[in-house]
This record gives sequence, structure tokens and C-alpha cells, in this order.
Amino acid sequence: MEKERFITSTLNKKDVEFDNTLRPKLFKNFPGQDSVKERIELFVKASKMRKDPLGHILLSGPPGLGKTTLAYIIANERGVNIKSSSGPVLEKPGDLAGLLTSLQKGDILFVDEIHRLNTSVEEYLYSAMEDFFIDIVIDQGPGGRSVRLNIQQFTLIGATTRSGLLSAPLRSRFALNCRLDYYKPEELVEIIHRSAKILNIEIDDAGALAVAARSRGTPRVANNLLRWARDYAQVRADNRISGEVAVAALKMLNIDDDGLDEMDNRILEALIYKFSARPVGVKNLSVAVGEEEGTIEEVYEPFLIQEGYVMRTPQGRIPTDKALRKFGLTASDIAKSGRRGTDEELKLF
Repeated sequence: MEKERFITSTLNKKDVEFDNTLRPKLFKNFPGQDSVKERIELFVKASKMRKDPLGHILLSGPPGLGKTTLAYIIANERGVNIKSSSGPVLEKPGDLAGLLTSLQKGDILFVDEIHRLNTSVEEYLYSAMEDFFIDIVIDQGPGGRSVRLNIQQFTLIGATTRSGLLSAPLRSRFALNCRLDYYKPEELVEIIHRSAKILNIEIDDAGALAVAARSRGTPRVANNLLRWARDYAQVRADNRISGEVAVAALKMLNIDDDGLDEMDNRILEALIYKFSARPVGVKNLSVAVGEEEGTIEEVYEPFLIQEGYVMRTPQGRIPTDKALRKFGLTASDIAKSGRRGTDEELKLF
């Protein structure tokens, strides 16, 4: 049976405890995202057969779906080193130059949150990604000069939670663009069982399904909830996570049967009660619930929209009929309470 291997990074060295983490290291151990995984796996195999460096890859999607994990799997399966950084860290062209000049042929540079790259740094990436050189300007004024640095042919893997913020010139330079979507409950169950085995946690199918159903379609959330359920079971349930134990543990975190946490419900309550189900802009919603606009847009809103609780309209966010039913209300109840809206808006319910 083939053992899992991992190519260590000379920039971001991993200690021996990394082998005990929950990140899979091979494609076959990465559940879900089947279409994306199939494309990337084919891309990697073709590169290995030609013995050429990989083309540049852009991974996009909500946080916690496995973009970083996939980047390390790609490096491991391709048999090359990987160096990692993030968009906000690369403030100056010199920061990027230091990374690029240290790469060997075929190595991978992984940049998380690539949409947050400084514009000047991004422009240096253009020539690096296409022609594998960068021009560094030394000094300013009449005595200024440009020095061209040739770099080895490398692969850039960019990860972003907001692909729409990437400039068109940068986006067009990626050979493969893959978007990761939220996971299905059965896929999360597989992830939870794998993580439980690694962490030596006893959990049955009912317990795994209860955790998966409340994990917002996100493996990172699933693993965090699994750890919490483990702690709960250790103290109150003889170290075994059953369906009832999992539900009880997650209720302590104010996560309801629909998988909505306290902030999710506060957002829905604000839309329904504070704003009488009228369209609301994200700024007003942010003030009403006491949460940052970016967090609402990137963390809470995508899940609420996907689950059918919130709808975006040109005028703002409105709760759907499903959200009203969750609080025991109907569209007619809202209308009777004095909701101000047009007939067209009411049809959305």
C-alpha cells in the first residue's frame, strides 16, 4: 500500500508533528470536490509525463474548503518543493523577488489571499509568470537603473476567497482556474470519520452525521466541531460521540438543528424584526448585528444564501419564506405588521 509522502518547504518548515495533523497529503485521501480534483490530478499527471513544470493554478472559493491543502497535495504528488506566503505579507517588490529567486525549477510558490496583493507587487508577477524574469529598479531619480533577474521556471498557485477582486491581467495568466464549492453532508461524514481516526476519537455514524449537518458545508468547521464534541464526550459521555451526544455538545455552542449558529440567527432576526423584512444594505445590517461587513459577506451570507434563508436583491438583503417559517412567520404576518414593500418584493416570498 502506498504511503503518504509530503514535500517539505524550505521557507515554511514543518516539524515532525505535521504528520499528525488532519490535512490529507494525497489526492485519494481528499474527499469531495470530485470535478475539481479530477481536473487538477490530470493536470499534475500530464506534467509528470512530460517532465515539465506545472502551469499556474488559481484556487478560489469560501474559506475552509481545502485550498491550502490542495496546494500542498499538488506539490506532494508532483514531487516538488513548495514555499508559501500570503498577499498581505508581500508588501514590496523586493519581498516577491526574494521568494522567486530562491525557487528551483518546477518548485511551487503558494500565495494565499492573492487578491490582496499590492498593485506594484502584482505587476512584477506578470513577467515572472510568463517570461520568468523580474526587473528590479535600484535607486530613484537620474541615477536610477533597472536590474533584470532571471528566475527558474516555477508554478504559482494562488488561493482567494474573492476571485472577483483579482485584476483581469493576473487572472488571465493562470492556466487552470478551479472553484471549490461547499461540501455535501455525506462528504463531510467521510472527512469526520477520517479525522476521528487520526485523533483517536470514537464516533458512530449518527454522531458524524449530526456534526456534518451543522458544519456549514465546510471541512474546517467540521473538524473544529469534532474537537469540541470530543471534549464534551470526554467529560460527559464516556469518550464516545453518539448522535445524541453530538447534538447536545453543539447546542452548547448555540448551533441549532439547521446548522445555524448564534450570528446566523441574529442576522435573520435583524432582517425580519428590526427591518421588517425590507431590503437592507450590508452596512446597516453590519451595524444592527455588531459584525464587520466583510465577515458578513464572506463568512455568514454565502451559507445563508445557499441554504435559502437570505436573498440578495438590487435594493439589499431580504429574508426568504424559509427564514420566516423558521421563526414561525409567514409573508402575510410581515405584511400585517406594517412591512413597507412593493407587491413585486412580496412575490419573492
